Amino acid sequence: MQSKTRNHFTPRSYQQYAIDYMQENPEVALMLDMGLGKTVITLTALKNQMFNTFTVVRPLIVAPLKVARDTWPEELDKWEHLEGLRMAVMVGTPKQRMKALHSDADIWVINVQNLHWLVELIGAEKWPFDTLILDELSGYKNHQSQRFKDVQRVRSKITRIAGLTGTPTSNGLMDLWAQYKLIDRGKRLGQRIGQFRERYFTPGKRNGHIVYEWKIKNWAEDAIHRQIADITISMEAKDHLDMPPLTVVDRKVKLSTRALATYKDLKKDMVAELEDDLVVADSAAVLSGKLQQLASGAIYVDEEHNWMHVHDAKLEALDDVIEEANGHTVLVAFWFKHELERLQARYPSGRLLDTSDDMADWKAGKIQLGFIHPASAGHGLNLQSGGHIMVWLTTPWSLELVQQTNGRLYRQGQDQPVTIVRILAEDTIDSKVVDALENKNTTQSALIDAVKAELEGLKKDD
Repeated sequence: MQSKTRNHFTPRSYQQYAIDYMQENPEVALMLDMGLGKTVITLTALKNQMFNTFTVVRPLIVAPLKVARDTWPEELDKWEHLEGLRMAVMVGTPKQRMKALHSDADIWVINVQNLHWLVELIGAEKWPFDTLILDELSGYKNHQSQRFKDVQRVRSKITRIAGLTGTPTSNGLMDLWAQYKLIDRGKRLGQRIGQFRERYFTPGKRNGHIVYEWKIKNWAEDAIHRQIADITISMEAKDHLDMPPLTVVDRKVKLSTRALATYKDLKKDMVAELEDDLVVADSAAVLSGKLQQLASGAIYVDEEHNWMHVHDAKLEALDDVIEEANGHTVLVAFWFKHELERLQARYPSGRLLDTSDDMADWKAGKIQLGFIHPASAGHGLNLQSGGHIMVWLTTPWSLELVQQTNGRLYRQGQDQPVTIVRILAEDTIDSKVVDALENKNTTQSALIDAVKAELEGLKKDD
């Protein structure tokens, strides 16, 4: 059987700089924009550290599931200079993970969901991995999360660590503390989150002693950047790559009179009657989700996620986009499960991109219409070879997920102009969401403020 032809890797100047930086510094935050090659940079540095400088013995890479399962092995097989490196991927059943853990490999990869399993299995005292690569570092921004605690538990056994991300502060600079706590063990931004808040932020909105919003002090942004500069590389694709044009198009649709009346009832009273079902939103955050669902065309009516159809305005707009694509592939990002069910019913030939085979077929141009969820596509997947048109049925509040999902198509290797189509229902919360994204204001408080503004606007109209 003929072996697969590998590509020759000639690092660009910025890539060589990043490779050298990782080799020279035991603690690194590699903040490279999507498409700049974080994966090949990391593998190249690891190989040199293992076999030339002998500063790495047993590296572990922790990544989102699809990235761990697909992207890292694909990159290893892609490049000529990485031939001979052995990678063990610890995903799947416990038996499959155990087999990979005990295999004769050079590099081990595990999905973040199974990191806790690995830490519990081995324990901190016997932890064998001296080098840790956290891909995606921004996934550790919550210091109360299990993944953060798991890394903290074994951090003393790790002599080299690198965090990879393209979106470190999608929700503000408060996100940085936990990420850098794992990188440098609190040397630069403080040992405790309270210290970080008190030094660089002032309390904003609060309820008694509970602070819901922290506002950064006027001088603090530059000060934070200076504190972390010596272990951080930050690069944007526009400064280093000749990328094709990117166009974002808002396709606005009008809801039917009945659908808009239902939307307004829910917004005004936080209650809406749909045939025999009553939909109730008991908080501003819940109301935001319900309003987005209604704008999308259906709404969940109970805790079991049974849903009721309201309208097809967005799917009809998608019909037009697909027709205008004139044979080009289209990737549709959905947010709600009922959107996927409605997509699959309307377009039986469409395909959910979920498995390795799905991803491979998309990249090979075998899928005309693909469906993808931002939470499973947000990091590390290289889908640019399969198409250049993406449609958002519902745009979520998460700036990080939106940027990362768009980056699946708009990244290095894309040779076609990329078009991102956002389908927005007029006179709904959709416009508040895209305004917040464009202003990079996607915190929970922004979400609640937007809903309150909607409610105030309605009262004035009435």
